[in-house]
Amino acid sequence: MLSRLPVAALKSQSALGASRSTFSAFRTRATSQVRFASSSSASSATLESLFTSRASLISATLFSAGSIAWYSHLYGSLPFIGEVHANSLADDGLHPTAYPWSHKGLFDSFDHSSIRRGFQVYREVCAACHSLDRIAWRNLVGVSHSADEARLLAEDLEYTDGPDDKGEMFQRPGKLSDYLPSPYPNEEAARAGNGGALPPDLSLIIKARHGGADYVFSLLTGYIDPPAGVEIREGMNYNPYFPGGAISMERVLWDNLVEYDDGTPATTSQMAKDVVTFLNWAAEPEHDERKKMGIKAVILFSALFAVSIGVKRFKWTVIKNRKMFYNPPKDLNH
Repeated sequence: MLSRLPVAALKSQSALGASRSTFSAFRTRATSQVRFASSSSASSATLESLFTSRASLISATLFSAGSIAWYSHLYGSLPFIGEVHANSLADDGLHPTAYPWSHKGLFDSFDHSSIRRGFQVYREVCAACHSLDRIAWRNLVGVSHSADEARLLAEDLEYTDGPDDKGEMFQRPGKLSDYLPSPYPNEEAARAGNGGALPPDLSLIIKARHGGADYVFSLLTGYIDPPAGVEIREGMNYNPYFPGGAISMERVLWDNLVEYDDGTPATTSQMAKDVVTFLNWAAEPEHDERKKMGIKAVILFSALFAVSIGVKRFKWTVIKNRKMFYNPPKDLNH
């Protein structure tokens, strides 16, 4: 049969086959291009929706604001934004040095011997002007003194109590439940005894001052003569760590001012370190117990987390490791 077909017919059939193959190749290429365009358009639409969604904008804003706030908390100011102050940096006082306190670490506790010595410095030096309203004698038990020692210290003082059966107030020896007495009966008497200045209560002084223990230690040991060009009015003292430089409290710590019971040399820096440690404990009496509970909580929750991971793997291993097979139905007609 093929030998009987004319040559023109064979050529037309071959041209038709070539045109069909070319069309199929073009269609395949166009389909792939359409698929690629659709996938790229879908990905671009996803990215566009990601960047324009309200949740993404809120998240980015919160992340930026949090980063700026954290940087400002650590370093004080942003490097690319200048600050405008009505006063100079000298008016805010020198920035105190960061000292390596023994209780500063995550797993460190207070030096209780230093707390005991610091209480002695407070009682013999600081208590003449400053109160400690939030500390009772019972708070010293088990921290710096025994119960008998704290009871004897409390009984050395007289407290006003009453009224009695006759309706009159009376004086009695102190008890463990009594709070440390204030040196002045009221605020007016405190100002009158200090030239108009009010001595602050020292219960929370470590937390109430920027720099905390470092600032108080630097303040107690930072008294110097005023530099050239700086004038201090009468009755004031120069301390570069105090805002403004002029402070009404004069230097109170001098070498060998107190005599420690344990024989520790009573240098100015040693007394300042001890009284600051005591005031730090007074501002945070739960410090040691809080760290103990924190360590226990970390251990407990770590164990619970490990157990939860084991339970999760045990429950889900059956589902994650199962195999699924598909057996298509057999066509019985063939």
